[in-house]
Amino acid sequence: MSERLQPGDPAPAFSLPDADGKRVSLADHAGRKVIVYFYPAALTPGCTKQACDFTDNLQLLAGAGYDVIGISPDKPEKLAKFREKESLGITLLSDPDKAVLGAYGAFGEKKLYGKTVTGVIRSTVIVGEDGKVERALYNVKATGHVAKLIRDLELAAGGEQGE
Repeated sequence: MSERLQPGDPAPAFSLPDADGKRVSLADHAGRKVIVYFYPAALTPGCTKQACDFTDNLQLLAGAGYDVIGISPDKPEKLAKFREKESLGITLLSDPDKAVLGAYGAFGEKKLYGKTVTGVIRSTVIVGEDGKVERALYNVKATGHVAKLIRDLELAAGGEQGE
């Protein structure tokens, strides 16, 4: 079991392969805000909905200075298939040994259909330009999460940008 991150904590560094097998690290995004989200499995209904929601809002998020990285235990080949099938524009990273999931508190006991199981805890961590955690959200819902995140970050299209 790993500890959940809190605002102000340094975001754990990582370097993982993307859907093409190229290594991507958190340090590659230094000086930008990064939305790192953790999901259980590519090509499943909830995870597809969430990834498509992030892709659909990528322009808005990028325009506000946010990069989006999705991390799951899936192998790069499956991530590539997921990206192609759903036309995803976000960066997908592979963490098969679950080390990064654990470091971010996104792997552990959770309730699934009333039973306690060990697995990926659907989570979103927002890392600031300084590399520190700004928000850490755990047990988020796949559907509606991106819209809620955009509202919480005050990035709603057409609205005033929060400073």
